[in-house]
Amino acid sequence: MAAATVRRSPYKDFLQPALQRRFATASLVVLAIAYVQALFFASWHSYFWSWFPIGPTGFRTFILFFGGILIVILRISQYHPGLRTSNSGFQTFVTFALKWNTLETLFAYTASATLFGFVYLWSLDEDAGFELVTYYAGDRARLNERPLYLLSHLALLGVYEAISHLVQDTDRLRLGIARPQNGGPPGKDDGDPSVQLRRFRERLPKVLVYSIHHSILGILFNTFVYPIFVRRCVWRTTLAFLRPVYNLPRSSNLPSSMPFVSASTVFRAFVSGFLITFAWAAANAAFSLFLAKQPIKNGKPLTSDSKDPNGSLLNGLKNKKPPIKCFAVWELALIARDFPDRRRAIYEDIDRKDGPMWSQVYKICTDILQTLEANVDAYTAPPPQPEPAPAADPAAEEKHRTLHPPRDDDIFQPVPQSKGLRGQAEKAATQTVLAPGQGSPLRPAAQRAVETARQRLVDFQREATGTGDQPGLLRDKALGLLQSPLGWPFRQHYRRRVARAVLGAPYGEPNLYANAAYALGGLAAHSLHEDKYGHVQRDVAALVRTLTALARRLDAFRAELPAHWTDVDAVRECPEADQVRVALRDALRTLVEAFGPYARDLRLTLADMRLAREAAGLVETEKETVEVKGRGR
Repeated sequence: MAAATVRRSPYKDFLQPALQRRFATASLVVLAIAYVQALFFASWHSYFWSWFPIGPTGFRTFILFFGGILIVILRISQYHPGLRTSNSGFQTFVTFALKWNTLETLFAYTASATLFGFVYLWSLDEDAGFELVTYYAGDRARLNERPLYLLSHLALLGVYEAISHLVQDTDRLRLGIARPQNGGPPGKDDGDPSVQLRRFRERLPKVLVYSIHHSILGILFNTFVYPIFVRRCVWRTTLAFLRPVYNLPRSSNLPSSMPFVSASTVFRAFVSGFLITFAWAAANAAFSLFLAKQPIKNGKPLTSDSKDPNGSLLNGLKNKKPPIKCFAVWELALIARDFPDRRRAIYEDIDRKDGPMWSQVYKICTDILQTLEANVDAYTAPPPQPEPAPAADPAAEEKHRTLHPPRDDDIFQPVPQSKGLRGQAEKAATQTVLAPGQGSPLRPAAQRAVETARQRLVDFQREATGTGDQPGLLRDKALGLLQSPLGWPFRQHYRRRVARAVLGAPYGEPNLYANAAYALGGLAAHSLHEDKYGHVQRDVAALVRTLTALARRLDAFRAELPAHWTDVDAVRECPEADQVRVALRDALRTLVEAFGPYARDLRLTLADMRLAREAAGLVETEKETVEVKGRGR
């Protein structure tokens, strides 16, 4: 009887439930904020009904929660690991501005702001003066502009926050790195919910300051935008809808005074803007914090509950979707750092279909790291030359003629000319038509006129600007524009160009490469004591050479990359590339320290070890140690 095959569960079967639990935690935070805001809106005429969830407070909580959950749903549909890579801000705008995600972001924020505005107006007392229709002189109705201004203010604030959301790339999911020096109790530093709640509470002061700042900016921004672009349209549209219902006057003239002149209106706009901005910022902070937790469940890796943990992990490592692949590589790095049982399971799994577990892990991680070199080569490669068109075959293109070819006689051949003035004029006209500019008697005069005009333009420019260098003047004007705030989107900073070249496009996640390097270094170093079959040692030499070549290639590229002429700051820093470089250096240092005494047995030459030490930064460390000892003596 054939043995029952063990079903290999896909990695997403463990990742998606974990993400759903984290989404539920973030939703609870949004619900708590909505309930607190509903209590703030309560009139408190009745103590019981002011806080009881089943009643007006519960209804307000539901509407406010729905407005906040729109932002969380937006984050779920658009989250991505990695930063947007491009050479300039303008290139980023051209790449992402016309995508569907931009429209979704604008809709989510404006819809949330509109729902919040209606709930806020509904919660105000009658004596606040924010009724949509007011009555004067008995029963004559007129439209009140104050609630229109408040709703317009919140909608414009939603547009402003949506643009800020897109510019700051809030949808990016910032994953962690399993650095060896940060190792502690397995899974306790990031997987405990109490730790996440504590971190969220620590972030609340920043959320509070952010909300106050943006609500003030919203008031100032809308003071100019509302009367110029929004007021007339909103007033006439509202009149068109409400005139048949309330018997409003037929006149569509705007009120003589602006609604934001009143201090109470400005105060209401500030309070409502602060509350909705705080809800948005808190929802984004909760989502980013809870969903970027380590792939740990109950103090163990996510795939520990699988019937085939190594198979499920391999499924995630081979996945083509960036989020799944990034979480799987992160889990592998955590296993290499914190979980000896899972490491030994990787070393001892040698009967797998596609090869031993270690061999597959080694191949996947080295392919990830070698993508860095491929990205740099593609960035530095010259543009492809257009292929020359194939030469046409004259014999194939020649067609059978049914008529005689046209004659080659000179149809402009003049009749015998006389030697007088008429003959000279006809000769000059014929030469001008057939060969203009060649031997014409007008050529010297035309040249002198062009030269005189050019010299006058140069003199005029010198009088106006103090210089006659036209290319230099244009260059100075362009640099002056680039140094201004308007020129920021067109600057090609060194940081952007290096990140684009090293991490690829349109997105690049440095933590993916860092975790791959840490995973290989940790698994290889621990194999000295835990790999009883000795399979890992056969790949150590190739791994050392690969990491050394990558580190040297990145260093050479960063040193040789010239500053772009639009980079007026000329700051040669790139933190994203530094994360990858530090990970490669740490992995190399781990390998050199662990396998240095066995370099000859592993067939690592003295040159290989010297280059590895230089790439790992051990040569400088050894020199500093020698200098310190010499000073001590």
